Amino acid sequence: MIELKIAHKEFVDHLKGLNRSESTLIAYGKDIEQLVDYLEKNGLGKVNEIEISHLEAFMQKLQNENYTLKSISRKTNSTKTFFKYLLDKNHIEKNVADLLKHPKVEIKAPRILSKLEYRALRDAARDDLRTYAIIETLLQTGITISELATMKMEYTNLESTPGNLFVPTKNNKTSRNIPLNRAVVDALKKYIEEERPKITEAKYVFITKTGKPLLIRNIRSTVQRFYALAGVENAKVNDLRHTFVAHHLANGTNLLQVSKIAGHMRISTTERYLEYIQRETQEEKTELGIL
Repeated sequence: MIELKIAHKEFVDHLKGLNRSESTLIAYGKDIEQLVDYLEKNGLGKVNEIEISHLEAFMQKLQNENYTLKSISRKTNSTKTFFKYLLDKNHIEKNVADLLKHPKVEIKAPRILSKLEYRALRDAARDDLRTYAIIETLLQTGITISELATMKMEYTNLESTPGNLFVPTKNNKTSRNIPLNRAVVDALKKYIEEERPKITEAKYVFITKTGKPLLIRNIRSTVQRFYALAGVENAKVNDLRHTFVAHHLANGTNLLQVSKIAGHMRISTTERYLEYIQRETQEEKTELGIL
């Protein structure tokens, strides 16, 4: 019977043959490498020696080491995929990983900024034109931080009424056009006209002094710094996206429209916000843009 290390290498080569993304190859490769290392340290070197109890013990070890349930669930999925491959290649007679269960992952309530919180965040960043434009864009469009980092000038129309932002995605399923209200248009124009480096070949909206696109980690750390300055606690960059979705649902915007603009793959992702929102007053409706 085939040894675990050889099977691991063959599995990774198999994934490469399927043209999986580099990130997928790394994730699966590392997950199975960790599993194989654990099994070998416990005297198990061949694929036909593995029982469900061994896999469950590995997952329990991860939990004892304070891995998140989400991480353990991903490793469970990697293990199941690996053993399905072994079965398909006739390296094993039965797939013991079929019995392996995913941990129950608790879905946390989205962190939705209050009116006072997003006002404070805006006020804290108002004199930093780039950061203010970043915050306003995230808050007014609901795009992700990775979409903001790759936001190109050619996809940004600030002259029409309303403005428009095209967000392309690799699979085109969540590519979309997002209307830009006056607040975000004004913030972007001020940044582009007064602070953005005048480098012709720079394609992206948010760039460094040398024209390179801002890194996601730098955008994240900058926004976190202004959260701290604003006194907004326990908030992350993605909570601006949560706030966008929650605000528009609370304002009565059509669920399908919000889901489409947010780029949610499933309508159920948008629906889950409904239990966390309250209908807003007319005063609150003017705080954020209306789609």
